[in-house]
Amino acid sequence: MKKHTLIFSSTLLFFSLFYKEGLGINLAFFALFLIALINYNAKNKTFTFKILSLTSVVATVAYAWFGDAASFFALFFSILFLQFENQEIKLKTILSIPIIFINFFSSLVRPFLFKEWLPETKIGSNTLKKAIAYVLIPLVFMVVFFTVYTYASNVFSGFLRYEIDFDFTAVFFTTLLGFYISFSFWNYWVPNYNYSLNSKLQNLFPSESQSEITPSFSFLDLDFERKSGEISLILLNVMLLFFITAYNYEQFFQIQETSSLSSATHDGVNSVMLSIFMAIGVLLFYFKKSFNFDDKANFLKVLAKIWIFLNAVLVFSSAIKNYEYVCHFGLTYKRLGVFAFLAIILIGLVYLYLKIKNHKTNAYLFNVMLWYLYGLLMLCACVNWGNLITIYNINSKRGIEPVFLSELNFNDKVRRSYFEENKLSGEYMEELVERRIEINQNKSFLSKNLYYQNLENQK
Repeated sequence: MKKHTLIFSSTLLFFSLFYKEGLGINLAFFALFLIALINYNAKNKTFTFKILSLTSVVATVAYAWFGDAASFFALFFSILFLQFENQEIKLKTILSIPIIFINFFSSLVRPFLFKEWLPETKIGSNTLKKAIAYVLIPLVFMVVFFTVYTYASNVFSGFLRYEIDFDFTAVFFTTLLGFYISFSFWNYWVPNYNYSLNSKLQNLFPSESQSEITPSFSFLDLDFERKSGEISLILLNVMLLFFITAYNYEQFFQIQETSSLSSATHDGVNSVMLSIFMAIGVLLFYFKKSFNFDDKANFLKVLAKIWIFLNAVLVFSSAIKNYEYVCHFGLTYKRLGVFAFLAIILIGLVYLYLKIKNHKTNAYLFNVMLWYLYGLLMLCACVNWGNLITIYNINSKRGIEPVFLSELNFNDKVRRSYFEENKLSGEYMEELVERRIEINQNKSFLSKNLYYQNLENQK
């Protein structure tokens, strides 16, 4: 299908789904439509394309069910990655993120460049000319005057048993938004410099980089830079070893008041995550090019691997401390987030080790981690974490304050059952939560989320 056909058909569907509607199941229908068209028009269905098609459908179902921020962004990036994989198979997926922002602004102007996306049409068929002259033009006049006459005369509108209920402002802005989204999606623009940048985002070094080993700074010889790296990593390893000892002693052996456990844990974990990000940056600096192929840098590589191992130990220490915090106070979104970020950091350290071992570029680490971050986003979107937290806390008898349970998302059945069993009064935000459920259940079909339709409306 041609781009202008895709744009106009998507705009028409968008208007049909979103006119006087809020975000809800309509977005899921629109997403399925886009996924179907992408697959229909796809020429090279690679393995990555097939996986993204599957995850896009999963994200669509998750959004139709929950309709929260996590499922929205999972759906957003799934479909954009799928379209990018279909259209720009040679470009690295990480480039799609800056292209999104570029097109956010450029699509405000590019629709007016008609020659770039609208085909030149020549009407040469008498049948087509007759259709336009005898049907289309009179029909347009009929619709316009019919609208005017209906508004001007109640008798006329009543005689025809039809009453126009169009909000022309809503029609205009819904159509405009639908066209903007459809145009940006089907006719996005990739600046030329992205293609040149793509060559710098490859996972392997070019052959000339492997044969020519040059220092990072012109004022330092290669031997001085190598020795500088060795000294730096020796000192950093020693300091990190002392820090791990001090951190574990402070966290696990020093007696801390329960009231200060929360702040101590958060401060410690935040500092650890920041230090590990900095540690990754240090190794990316030293192994960005030359030292990957320097036969004399074996000792530096050994020091780097020790540095990675010690940082991994620090990750496990932080995870154990966070688990201890969970055992004392129960689960929360933030504590689950700490586990998630620590897992991502640990995976990053593993691939950092593989980068050094297998002589990969720095871009390799970012290319790989993009997919793990996408996987984490999909996990956040598809799992009912609020319900999981509620069940865990009730079973462990930790973190079961009524207000806290009422603030969690999508846990209504478990929360209601717990409140009924413990005869808790209605003073803990239940009325606000139940009101939210009622509002969602009373929305029109296209604006609903399926989760709320499976709940009984308590009076």
